Amino acid sequence: MDFLQTLKIALRALRTNKMRSFLTMLGIIIGISAVIAMMAVGSGASYVISQQIASIGSNIILVIPGSTTSGGLRTGSGGAQTLVTEDVKAIMNECPSVEMAAPTTRNAALVVYGNLNWSTIVMGSTPELFGIREWGVVSGRGIESQDVESAVKVCVIGQTVSDNLFGASDPVGKIIRIKKIPFTVIGLLDKKGQSPQGQDQDDSIFIPIKTAQRNLVRTQNPGSVGAVMVKARSEALLGKAEEEIKALLNQRHRITNGKEPDYSTRNLSEILAVAEQSSKAMSLLLGAVASISLIVGGIGIMNIMLVSVTERTREIGIRMAVGARKNDILIQFLTEAVLLTMIGGITGIALGSAGAMIVSNLLSWPTLISIESITLAFLFSAFVGIFFGFYPARKAASLNPIDALRYE
Repeated sequence: MDFLQTLKIALRALRTNKMRSFLTMLGIIIGISAVIAMMAVGSGASYVISQQIASIGSNIILVIPGSTTSGGLRTGSGGAQTLVTEDVKAIMNECPSVEMAAPTTRNAALVVYGNLNWSTIVMGSTPELFGIREWGVVSGRGIESQDVESAVKVCVIGQTVSDNLFGASDPVGKIIRIKKIPFTVIGLLDKKGQSPQGQDQDDSIFIPIKTAQRNLVRTQNPGSVGAVMVKARSEALLGKAEEEIKALLNQRHRITNGKEPDYSTRNLSEILAVAEQSSKAMSLLLGAVASISLIVGGIGIMNIMLVSVTERTREIGIRMAVGARKNDILIQFLTEAVLLTMIGGITGIALGSAGAMIVSNLLSWPTLISIESITLAFLFSAFVGIFFGFYPARKAASLNPIDALRYE
């Protein structure tokens, strides 16, 4: 019996009991559609995280002030001003694995333009920060070295600040007031979006760090900085750069063995990589949970095929009597089982893709449907048909022709 004839007989058998065939496929349809939709949502989450990682920059190490003890009171991490601009210069000059380093200060401030105001974050830094963050300017110019050295009152603003203070007009050249101090807008930053922590990176203003230290930061040490952002020369040199920074700061801050450092370092690439791995693991978990319904659907197919073997026992006996071999009967019933799961798989792929698009539109959440997931779902549905259809097919092929002909 050739394959085409076997396929025609299988289709005719499925059409004979349309409702039963549909109900049998329902478990596969639900399972495949759930797998496609869940993997699309999980892939969308991974994409969002990868975009956020890219928005932060690559090969970044963050150095923040540590804890100190004064008068019996111990401050927490970042609670003391233990880092200064001279530390940053030393990191740049004495750490071979470091490409760039930038000091930063951070203040929340009310910004006013005309009769409009907006509360945002004001960051003091140097031109190197924009190279570390890989953050371009779409209008005007960025902060330059002479701006820092002269402590001029200029600023570069993010897209969110621009939208709320200037609307659609170009902010470059306009004068805004930060804590009642006038600043000239010299540049508009490119859009960055949300950080991995969910913060709007575009809701910020950048000014020269010396300007921030003289006008916005209240401290007894004029040269102190809130944190240092460092970019290693490559991903492979991240660990070495971190070791060089620690050795240098230990020497500069006179931190000997047994003494707790007054700073801490954080490898942002490792932190964000863990977040990405967690997202991928969640995606696989969602797919695995959805796959359970495929197993349930496969069990349903096995049950229905066993019923079909019982109902068609006499038909099997007649086929054997006219020359059909056991292998022909096995292939016939196995073809019916695989056909059921493959039709269900194709339907499930269509419904899952449609469901993923609906979720994306309703929740404004990106969903990614890959060719790999569709191919995997289709092949898995065929495997379910072979795995769960083999036992009923083998049972049908093992029937004794004489007993089958006598069956009523």
